[in-house]
Amino acid sequence: MGHLTASPTITTFIIVVKTAILVLGGLITYFSYKAYRRTRSPSLRALAIGFGVVTSGALLAGAFDVLLAVDLATGVLIDAILTLIGFAVITYSLYVE
Repeated sequence: MGHLTASPTITTFIIVVKTAILVLGGLITYFSYKAYRRTRSPSLRALAIGFGVVTSGALLAGAFDVLLAVDLATGVLIDAILTLIGFAVITYSLYVE
């Protein structure tokens, strides 16, 4: 598996950081969506989607590493692509009326 090429200490820190990203990103997504449900503001809907995509990038990159044994570069690329898409949606949310 791709995650076994790092030292156990580094692997542990990666798991801790990715878990924190998942928890905090999930909370931001939840609160953004909750605000959207209250206000029906399209910008808040886009914000929730954007943060959801960024958060899912961290989750999917780790899942692909463990479940599909992809190499580190592929995992980083998956995470980076989803982060880029998520930030594009977040940027869009700042311009939506």
